[in-house]
Amino acid sequence: MRKVLGAVAGIVALAAILFFMLAPGMVERSMNVVAPLPLPISPRAAALHARLQVADMHADSLLWNRDLLTESRQGQVDVPRLLKGNVALQVFSSVTKTPKRQNYDSNPANSDTITALAIAQLQPPRTWGSLLQRSLWHASKLDRFAAASNGRLRVIRSAAQFDRLLADRVEGAKVVGAMLSIEGLQDLEGQLSNLDVLHGAGFRMAGLAHFFDNDVAGSMHGERKAGLTPLGRQVVRRMEALGMIVDIAHSSHATIADVLALARRPVVASHGGVQATCRINRNLTDAEIRGVARTGGVVGIGYWDGAICSTQPDAAAAAIAHVRDLVGVDHVGLGSDFDGAVTTAFDSAHVAAITQALLDRGFSGAEIGKVMGGNVLRVIRAGIVPNKPA
Repeated sequence: MRKVLGAVAGIVALAAILFFMLAPGMVERSMNVVAPLPLPISPRAAALHARLQVADMHADSLLWNRDLLTESRQGQVDVPRLLKGNVALQVFSSVTKTPKRQNYDSNPANSDTITALAIAQLQPPRTWGSLLQRSLWHASKLDRFAAASNGRLRVIRSAAQFDRLLADRVEGAKVVGAMLSIEGLQDLEGQLSNLDVLHGAGFRMAGLAHFFDNDVAGSMHGERKAGLTPLGRQVVRRMEALGMIVDIAHSSHATIADVLALARRPVVASHGGVQATCRINRNLTDAEIRGVARTGGVVGIGYWDGAICSTQPDAAAAAIAHVRDLVGVDHVGLGSDFDGAVTTAFDSAHVAAITQALLDRGFSGAEIGKVMGGNVLRVIRAGIVPNKPA
């Protein structure tokens, strides 16, 4: 009997080891998919892209248990691929909670799939029950990647670090900047003071809501889809004071209206699309695009079907062209949502596909420079400077 029990225990232990080793990677491979299309890049587009300072406002790569310093066939972002894609700045988001059976239309707030992922990835137990600790863990992961990168990856927390990054790249340095964002401020756990904790950990942008309503704001995908709560109004004001950029991606129409009325600094929609070219509920109306532009902000266009109703680079270029034609080229940029459980036609090494698509649509080189990074870099550089002593 002891031998039998010992054998059973061994099998259970082996199964547990295999689960913790294999399950997280299997989950990611099923969710972050590159389904490549033929993407011919002309010599003109390649030469132009090599001169750009490319910036992307949203990737969820920190959610996954993958070494971002090693080039991988898994997922859509890592440092070697960012360098191949000539990306100057990648914003990395902290995803702390997603509902079961997640959808774009209506999700309750009473379930979560990230807890199981945190346990399967053997994250510290403090992250298993605290959304705040999950974000702080993501921040520490990014810091560790930067420390081990031999200077290839720099975490950007200040205007001085931002300026140094771009100056070094102009001098030929092979380096990419990384900035922390948050996908839904449910990680405040109802406490305004936790915003300062997150800012102290390096977060410089935050979306107010994700796929469900929270105690800060209503989500486009929530049950009530209400606007800012009283706490949410305090949060927006405190973010502007600290030097954290307000992101309305995933926010309900009511929340967007409240934010645009309240904002005194540029607002971004970090990743998504526009109703005019892809009529999906999470995308912005023309009135909302005009509102973002009035703040001096930027609309980030993604590359997956939920943003542009396609994965073709030309569909992204069509959405970009609509924003340009509506409010001017200064108010549109890139927001890939790479590694955010999306299927795309290319990864971060091949964002020149967007440069090519914009050239094909007749954009000038100067316009492409703004779209591919100039606009996002301008807003981030201004937005991370505190509005007043914090």
